[in-house]
Amino acid sequence: MESKEIAQAIAELMSRKKAKDVVMIDIAEKSSFADYFVIATGTSDRQLGALADDVEDKFAEFGIEPKSKDGRPDTGWILVDGGDVIVNIFTNETRDKYTLEKIWSDCESILVD
Repeated sequence: MESKEIAQAIAELMSRKKAKDVVMIDIAEKSSFADYFVIATGTSDRQLGALADDVEDKFAEFGIEPKSKDGRPDTGWILVDGGDVIVNIFTNETRDKYTLEKIWSDCESILVD
C-alpha cells in the first residue's frame, strides 16, 4: 500500500474517533525522512492516548511496526513514527505552539473531515 493511502486511512480513522482539525501534509518533495504528516487535535489527555493507540493499531493492520512513539498525553503531544507516515497528535495549546502546518506551509495540505 502506498504511503498516501496509509496516511488517508489514519486521517480518516482519527476523524471518526472525534479528533479535531485532522490534516494530511504531503512532505515528500521537501523531506528525506517521510512522505506524509498526519496532524490532529485531541480534546483531552485521555483522547490523545486513545488516538495514539488507535494509530498504532491501524499501522499494525498495514504490517507497519512504528519506529518510535514519543511524548505522553499529559505533555499535550504524542508522535507515532510509521516511517513514511508520521502522526502528530496535539492538544489545542501545543498545536498552536508548534505550528507544524505553518512550518510546512509550502507543501500540499488536505483537511480531513
